[in-house]
Amino acid sequence: MLRTLFYAAVLVVAILSPAAGQTKKDALVLYRQAQYAESIAVCLEEITANPSSLESHVVLCWALVAAGRYQEAETWAEKGRTISRYDPRLIEIQAEARFYLGLNEQALRLFQEYISNAPNGTRISSTYAFMGEIYLRQGQFRHADIAFSTAVELEKTKAAWWVRLGYAREMAKEYRQSLEAYNRALELDSSLQDASRGKARVLAAL
Repeated sequence: MLRTLFYAAVLVVAILSPAAGQTKKDALVLYRQAQYAESIAVCLEEITANPSSLESHVVLCWALVAAGRYQEAETWAEKGRTISRYDPRLIEIQAEARFYLGLNEQALRLFQEYISNAPNGTRISSTYAFMGEIYLRQGQFRHADIAFSTAVELEKTKAAWWVRLGYAREMAKEYRQSLEAYNRALELDSSLQDASRGKARVLAAL
């Protein structure tokens, strides 16, 4: 009788308790479904229960950046890096947070650190695009050209990046190369008004 009651109690606990790792998986799924507030809430619960959970910090920072909560993302990324200083995911998302906060030099150093730590990482192409944007902000148009050229070499179908490449070249007065980039952007997406306007400007300058 006692053994039967014991197994019944174990069964009830197993049914009522979430499977190991289930909450973490749910947070990631919520993030991927663009349910950022819910993902953030789940991650914060995880971190309260286990402050050293690296995965919870990573997903939390992704969701915070996606939700536009950049200062919080930067803060949590720094906390996550006390757990794993060189985790490339945290380095990259901290770089993004600082980019959106306008901390250009700090963001640039972190993007460069990400490239050094994860040369084949999943965010390499977008990292080069972010670096291109920083160089545009700084008026370093040839550096921006190099960064965007690398980004579109890695992901050739990103029309928006071709537009930015065209703009960087236009600002550097490399009009023929700029025209090539704007044309490529329009081949990929003919509705891009920035590309159309850029192309018109470049043609007028030639």
